[in-house]
Amino acid sequence: MAIKRAEFVVYGNVQGVGFRYFVYRKANSLNLCGFVKNMYDGTVLVVAEGPEENIALLFEQLRIGPPHAYVFKVEVEYFPPTNEFKKFEIR
Repeated sequence: MAIKRAEFVVYGNVQGVGFRYFVYRKANSLNLCGFVKNMYDGTVLVVAEGPEENIALLFEQLRIGPPHAYVFKVEVEYFPPTNEFKKFEIR
């Protein structure tokens, strides 16, 4: 099982709608490490490390979002894992 690092930028109505908590719950259920953070430009940044299959499942969930969110697009870049995270957190 390949371990990957993915950095997602989520665009749309994704702040003030519980998006970070949604990502936190999904990432923890998938045993991913990393963080989710609101950015000043209105996007949400998600950095996740873990099994490639679980990263793919998180990507699917990010494109849907919680009930009051509207996701316009999700950009993703993949990198080698850094193993700097011990858990998933909200920043």
